[in-house]
Amino acid sequence: MDKGLLERLCKACGISGDEKAVRDIILSEIEGCAEEIKIDNMGNILVFKRGKNRPRKKLLIAAHMDEVGFIITDIREDGTLKFDCVGGINNEAVFARQVLIGDKKIPGVVSCRPVHLLKAEEKGKCPDVDSLVIDIGADTREEAEKYVRIGDSAVFDAVYEDSCGRIISKAVDDRFGCLVLIEMIKNELPFDMHFAFCVQEEVGLRGSTCAAYTIAPDSSIVIEATTAADIPGSENENKVCLVGGGAVVSFMDRSTIYDREYYDMAFDIAGRENIPVQTKTKIAGGNDAGAIHRSRSGVRTIAVSVPCRYIHSCSSLVSHIDAEAVMKLVPMLAERIAAGD
Repeated sequence: MDKGLLERLCKACGISGDEKAVRDIILSEIEGCAEEIKIDNMGNILVFKRGKNRPRKKLLIAAHMDEVGFIITDIREDGTLKFDCVGGINNEAVFARQVLIGDKKIPGVVSCRPVHLLKAEEKGKCPDVDSLVIDIGADTREEAEKYVRIGDSAVFDAVYEDSCGRIISKAVDDRFGCLVLIEMIKNELPFDMHFAFCVQEEVGLRGSTCAAYTIAPDSSIVIEATTAADIPGSENENKVCLVGGGAVVSFMDRSTIYDREYYDMAFDIAGRENIPVQTKTKIAGGNDAGAIHRSRSGVRTIAVSVPCRYIHSCSSLVSHIDAEAVMKLVPMLAERIAAGD
């Protein structure tokens, strides 16, 4: 696993609809590594790479470039910025967080009143996003407008940490998936394969809808990060999956019932190759598979994910063990599917 590249991908700013910085990194990495690389009208990167053999199944491997974040909706007279969330972010993950705004990466902090100014009924409650603003230190609207425009994107300003076998960062969902695709494209493939780095997954699977229609695959593998709730207070199936438990292969989520043969195939490969693997124990969430498997006349689809604590926050946590398991399992699974096994 190219940890340096993963760090660059995670640090890049790219909320849904503003993925250019991420796209530029990917394009620079895969240049000259495939027969066809194009950007569609939505901003997806669509890649075709020839392998040693022609496949029996036209296979698409997909990951999304975008991350959750914020968009500036108003600049107030006092210089503070109103904003809304882009993608699903819990209120608890927002207030008092540092953010970077726009192409110039203007620093700001999500403003909330200090605890000693709260009314009794407000204490202990998480404020709604509607009640928050971003403070960039400007005193007036005119001063703020020198640095920020309405419609600017904002992302969590987060450190990237890699130690003790764990990675902590924003945007692991789904820059890790992008890394998996990049490394496959750079290597020799056993069969011809198609790849899609998709936009706008976090706001409704929009990029993958277009990518799947264009490529028209028979089968698809979606590479993702998925919620791990293995923390104090979560018991049994509510843990969903475990950090350190291996790659996550889902049987169902809120948008997809996955192909049962491919599901069994993934576990068969993992068992034969001694790859740690697990399944989600709760039907929750969703990903680009929700759009891909319904494209045209239907696409046989499987999702392979890295378990991720604190997803959609400034401090997502994943394990090296799980990341390596995904990176080992996916190429083997892709070969079996493309071969028509």
